[in-house]
Amino acid sequence: MALVLAPEVPLRDWLEDLDAVSERSPGFFTGRPIIADVSSLKPSKSELKFLLAAFKMRNIRVIGLEGAAPENVDADMPPQISGGKPTGEIDVPDAANAAVAAAGSPFADAPVPEKSLLIEGSVRSGQSILHPEGDVTVLGSVASGSEIVAGGSIHVYGSLRGRAIAGCTGNGKARIFCRKFEAELIAIDGLYKTADDLGGKFLGQPVQVNLDGDSIILKTMD
Repeated sequence: MALVLAPEVPLRDWLEDLDAVSERSPGFFTGRPIIADVSSLKPSKSELKFLLAAFKMRNIRVIGLEGAAPENVDADMPPQISGGKPTGEIDVPDAANAAVAAAGSPFADAPVPEKSLLIEGSVRSGQSILHPEGDVTVLGSVASGSEIVAGGSIHVYGSLRGRAIAGCTGNGKARIFCRKFEAELIAIDGLYKTADDLGGKFLGQPVQVNLDGDSIILKTMD
């Protein structure tokens, strides 16, 4: 399973938006396999080399290219990939199609209204729900090995066993709510705690998570 980034023109503006995401959520791209969909760019060989160098400078590991002209892909570049599809493993709202969970209109200068995403069921292991436009609500549970990434708050009506990353676009007022807390990692606005940091005090409890300055605060809910 790979994450797809689809650069747009002007490329330098798109890269600035990508940098903004990385600054607000450090480590978001670390270790993730990335496919670069350059269909909308139609880059020349030199432009493609520039783009790949820009990814490398940002420690973004590109494992494949989609939409590049074959004559522009050198042997030392990532291989061409075709026929890829989400197949339910990565769920991305329509507004984020320009660049999956990474860049585009949510980070432009013009204000963008927040939109909520409702998941009517559970998030399976290996799935990533990426919604930088607003809140994400999961009516079921979030399995171990899965993750929710939201620009706003995250609401889980069942168990939270995976990773919950709220406020990924710089929203320090975002919160995380769950009925049963068993998270592998929680993060708000780039600040995070892993399961090892959290200990067992809140394990299995209904919990809300918020920021207080530079501290992540966990509270049980009555």
